[in-house]
Amino acid sequence: MAEGNLVPGVDRLVVVGGSLGAARVAEEARRLGFEGSVTIIGDEPHPPYDRPPLTKDFLTCADEPDPTAHLADPEALGVTLMTGTTATSLDSRNRRVRTDQGDVDYDRLVVATGARPRPLEVPGADLAGVFTIRSLEDARAVRAALQPGARVVVVGAGFIGGEIASSARARGAEVTLVEVAPLPLVGAVGSLVAERLAYLHRQYDVDLLIRTKVRAIGGSAGRVEKVRLNDGTTLPADLVIIGIGVDPATDWLRGSGVAVGDGVACSPYLESTVPGVYAVGDVARWVNPWNGRSSRLEHWTATTEQAVFVARNALTEDREACAIMPYFWSEWYGHRLQMIGEPADEVELLGDGAATDPFLAQYRYDGDLVGAFALDRTGPLMKLRVPVRKRQSWQDMLREPASAAPSAR
Repeated sequence: MAEGNLVPGVDRLVVVGGSLGAARVAEEARRLGFEGSVTIIGDEPHPPYDRPPLTKDFLTCADEPDPTAHLADPEALGVTLMTGTTATSLDSRNRRVRTDQGDVDYDRLVVATGARPRPLEVPGADLAGVFTIRSLEDARAVRAALQPGARVVVVGAGFIGGEIASSARARGAEVTLVEVAPLPLVGAVGSLVAERLAYLHRQYDVDLLIRTKVRAIGGSAGRVEKVRLNDGTTLPADLVIIGIGVDPATDWLRGSGVAVGDGVACSPYLESTVPGVYAVGDVARWVNPWNGRSSRLEHWTATTEQAVFVARNALTEDREACAIMPYFWSEWYGHRLQMIGEPADEVELLGDGAATDPFLAQYRYDGDLVGAFALDRTGPLMKLRVPVRKRQSWQDMLREPASAAPSAR
């Protein structure tokens, strides 16, 4: 995107949420030439930092690594950080954010509050030794408890659950992974690929229990000792880590006029139902022009892309609808998982080896290439980024030169 014409009279940009989205919006605002004040309000005591490592390297390194800051030098960028500050409500009529440290006025507001881990609503979920991971403090608590030989029950076999199971095994813990769905990540990658991922967990001695629910968590003296399942089985547990999804952090917007429903409801420009209020990251729900569907993407790359659109649409007269091709990556047991686009019922799997062997899956819908998944095949996957973004016809791809076409080799 080229630089645009700044909207006159907009002098105060406020971002609520000390997140990746907040940092990238601030950086893009300055790149566009915005010279007004930029304020980031975050409830954690830390400046915006990178969260994905919290379930991976942060748990497995011999020495606790320092979190990677998203804003290396806020002062040089002219950004005011209000850390340890909680936004309590929004007075959209007077363009004012109310916080536990006082009011902050804005001309343009960006909601970047992200999402919070969904609680497991069963008896005993409040016992000591039951964790979720979203913040640096959460990860520190889990890291301290992850000792060799510890009996770990991970509830939820999605992205976070898979990363935690992998990290726990790397620390020498015994891991049971409990998933209510028929296969891990089946909704995100489809059954054919999900079967491979199930084998991958078991290949690394994780006891994967599918179609299984947790009914209660038990313990004594206020600390977890066991997990009871819906089939009556009881699992011994020294710690339980919950990873069953997240809910957008929108409670503070109640009564503001900003429409919410599994996120902040946004136009294609990522503007909410209240003029001048935008959303970015996990908290934003909008109709994505890439596939025409209402979307809320919980991926690092989507947030960085959205931030560029938000800053431009909020601060300049050159507005543009936010079209994003989804992309995610994860690391399990030393293997790299990546996906672009979206799954579909028609799948072609390239690579018929064992579960831990590299493979590439291509998803087609109505004759068009709409997605691809790779295990340890980054190069072939990246070659498909443009065709997937264009939702290119499969027949057109087959007519391209052999060097450009997907290969099973």
